[in-house]
This record gives sequence, structure tokens and C-alpha cells, in this order.
Amino acid sequence: MTEPLLILVDKDDQEIGQMNKLEAHEKGVLHRAISVLIFNSKGEWLLQKRASSKYHSPSLWSNTCCSHPIPGEISLKAAKRRLWEEMGMIVDINFIFDFTYRADFSNGLIEHELDHVFVGTSDELPILNREEAEDFEYVDQNLLLKRLEENPSDYTEWFK
Repeated sequence: MTEPLLILVDKDDQEIGQMNKLEAHEKGVLHRAISVLIFNSKGEWLLQKRASSKYHSPSLWSNTCCSHPIPGEISLKAAKRRLWEEMGMIVDINFIFDFTYRADFSNGLIEHELDHVFVGTSDELPILNREEAEDFEYVDQNLLLKRLEENPSDYTEWFK
């Protein structure tokens, strides 16, 4: 199986090429990403705990889902696709903002992403793809902020 290609972008989110996923994370090349945040009707955040088999940030809590669009795929379509693939959910989501971040990991990999963030509302319970996520939780914002402050190492860099 070949490694998926990522969309390389400049600081203005203009596509400048493609690169193998692992190579992009080894070199820290800026690439396009997506993050999805789902809230329930009580305003609680739906978090996922990443699978322990992930090659970086395993077993850490994060937003509902995150990934990368594939070449030729718009970010909204990628976000909906990955929400289904990771969490087994179909939810109406909307783009709210994007941001760029860079994080160096102890295993030598580097995340350098221009991340498109989408939000939606659902009271569904996810049906987890265990290769992607090992647990989930709907959590109140005040409790989430307290947990992030007390145990920041329990959460992914892009979520913080």
C-alpha cells in the first residue's frame, strides 16, 4: 500500500505541490489539513482519543476528527469523509476559520499544517473506527479547559 499524498501549500493556502505523508512529516513541510469539532445540543465538545497505533500523538485526546484532504479534494469534502471514516458520523458541518501551526515531536516527526476547521452539532454517539480512535467523550467546556490546564500532555498539539 502506498503512503497517501498530502497537499503542500504556501502561507496563503495556495497549492504548491504534493508529497508523501510520512516524508512531509519528517521534513516539516507546510501542508493542508482539516479538523472537525462536533458539539452536542448541550454545547459539550465531542472528543476522540486517538488510537494507540497512530505513528504520532497516539492515545492522546483531540478534536472530533482530523486529517488531510487528498489531492483534488476540497477541504469540506475531506472533513465529511474523515468524520465518517473515523467516527461513523454524518453531520452537517461548516467552515469557521483556518490557522497554521508547527509542532516538533519526540519521535523526530514535525507537524506543520495550515488547518481548516469545521464545526457541527449532533447528539449522536459515534461508531469508532478502532484504527483511528480508541475512545470518545462529550465534555463540558469548563471541565475541558480545566483538564487542558492540569494535563496538557494528554492532548494533541493541534487541539491545544
